[in-house]
Amino acid sequence: MTGLGDMGKASLHGALSKIRVLDLSRVLAGPWAAQTLGDLGAEIIKVERPGAGDDTRTWGPPFLKGRDGEPTRDAAYYLCTNRNKKSIAVDLASLQGQALVRELATHCDVLIENFKVGSLKQYGLDYDALKQVNPGLVYCSITGFGQTGPYAHRAGYDFLIQGMGGLMSITGRPDGEQGEGPMKVGVALTDILTGLYASTSILAALQAREVTGEGQHIDLALLDVGVACLANQSMNYLYSGVAPRRMGNAHPNTVPYQDFPTADGYMILAIGNDGQFARFCETAGHDELAGDPRFSTNMGRVQNRSILVEALRNITIERSTREWVALLEGAGVPCGPINTIADVFDDPQVQARGMQIQMNHAVADDIKLVGSPIRMSGTPVQYRNAPPLLGEHTREVLADVLKMPEETMNELFEQGVLG
Repeated sequence: MTGLGDMGKASLHGALSKIRVLDLSRVLAGPWAAQTLGDLGAEIIKVERPGAGDDTRTWGPPFLKGRDGEPTRDAAYYLCTNRNKKSIAVDLASLQGQALVRELATHCDVLIENFKVGSLKQYGLDYDALKQVNPGLVYCSITGFGQTGPYAHRAGYDFLIQGMGGLMSITGRPDGEQGEGPMKVGVALTDILTGLYASTSILAALQAREVTGEGQHIDLALLDVGVACLANQSMNYLYSGVAPRRMGNAHPNTVPYQDFPTADGYMILAIGNDGQFARFCETAGHDELAGDPRFSTNMGRVQNRSILVEALRNITIERSTREWVALLEGAGVPCGPINTIADVFDDPQVQARGMQIQMNHAVADDIKLVGSPIRMSGTPVQYRNAPPLLGEHTREVLADVLKMPEETMNELFEQGVLG
């Protein structure tokens, strides 16, 4: 087992350079957590099924193209959440594969898994079994509904959780409008948020281990995360007794805070206080709105939402989006365009922050990836390894971590235990 001690040299390799993670997860939530830890310097050993690997390797098109211009077996989806990892291909259905992973766990600080509840117990890879051989192991389980409760054994996917957790009930056009109905968010947001909660929980457990000397089991459920992240909407319900409804792009607690039509498209106004509203009215040439007692305070604007929004729509349509943004930014009024993703990567601020990166891959040069948003002055994020090929590091990891002889590995490859 490695440890957090002797962190004096961490700045050379990343904040978590002394930490080794065994990643048994697949798809998005678990891999997102592992990638976050890997970006911060941790060594990530990703365990995959021989011949198949992580499910998302096949979730395309589009697929990564090799140096010959032909598509590889790895989808862009897989690339989004698997950098800074080493891939080993091990058959967990075999006794030898289970023994290998169990031995790897004795050399790791963290294990992340997203198997169905109880599935790893049959392999002797559950927390109770592994803490006997590695008491300091931080073991993070990610499931749809958690390890307890009446739904514990159900499979859970992000789309399902967005519906069951209430998010879709507040996302989409309101009843009575064209296009009405519940709508999921455009990315698997609950998966990503769960991955972030997982990485935070893991770091907290590692810090606790410094005090107690012991690891612990982390039980994370997508449904729990979905409910927790309802934020002000859930509190609005708990304090009013009225369930929030879909409002399109409008905000339940502040007005105006939504999209508005312009002469050539749409823009977003995100006004958060009375001063900003007054500045908007002045800049737009409609001081009378700021002076109207129905609109001068946020409470009044919320109560008179429909009247104000209609009036503002008649104003915003008079100029182009670019003109409004230039005017309002100069006045300190939060606003902006509704960019396509192509626009996002052309944005000078996004480019200045280095949010698109390039890495050399085993089969392609300078593949494009989205960078980490974390900026740390002393131990910055490092991009060490491109998303690996399936089993790319099997021999390297088993030799380095387990000191396994080459002839033993060859036998395991011949038997199909390794891939």
